[in-house]
Amino acid sequence: MSEIEENLTRVYTINLGKAWITPQYKRTDRVINMIKDFAKKHMKTEEIKIDQDLNRQLWKRGKTNPPRKVRVKMVKDEDGVVIVSSYEEATKIESNTRSDGSASFDDSKKS
Repeated sequence: MSEIEENLTRVYTINLGKAWITPQYKRTDRVINMIKDFAKKHMKTEEIKIDQDLNRQLWKRGKTNPPRKVRVKMVKDEDGVVIVSSYEEATKIESNTRSDGSASFDDSKKS
């Protein structure tokens, strides 16, 4: 394989609204299949693995009420295996901490 494809990383927002066409008791199952099909199409490989954290995020609200859209990061390694994981922006983590590294909180309510 070429060096370009060794560690190919992409970030996508996947619209999962079509899962509501299926019966309620099959929605999250369909969402999993939709994510795998999306990864096969965009990363051009047949081996797809869904990260455990993303799987928990999808199943958190049960079988009948999966999220309408999800932001994912897809990493294709040198073997051609694509790992799909949830995408967390680094800016959210940085905005919750001060420049000196301590967490921000309000001192004015102390008595």
